[in-house]
Amino acid sequence: MIYHMCPAEAWAAAAGGSYTGTEDDRRDGFIHFSTAAQIAESARRHRAGQAGLVLIAVEAARLGPRLRWERSRGGELFPHLYGSLAPQEAASVQPLPLGADGHHVFPPLSG
Repeated sequence: MIYHMCPAEAWAAAAGGSYTGTEDDRRDGFIHFSTAAQIAESARRHRAGQAGLVLIAVEAARLGPRLRWERSRGGELFPHLYGSLAPQEAASVQPLPLGADGHHVFPPLSG
């Protein structure tokens, strides 16, 4: 399982078609995903203090050749989706609330 976080309204806007990512994703030319082990640090670095996010879980195998594992932060391999994501490809979409300490509170993650 791999994970992507985005504003809830951006995901809701894709309901009738496809999700093309956030402004940062479109700038970079791919949709940024993280593994379960990477997502909390990604949230801390790139979405700190942002409310109103959702966490999208996707089975990596569903994405086929559109998914590439590429080196990023510290040489670690990160999953990058080249192309759009159809809403039905998501295994789950859950709110990603902020805790009292200002950090995101993640649901149990698999993978």
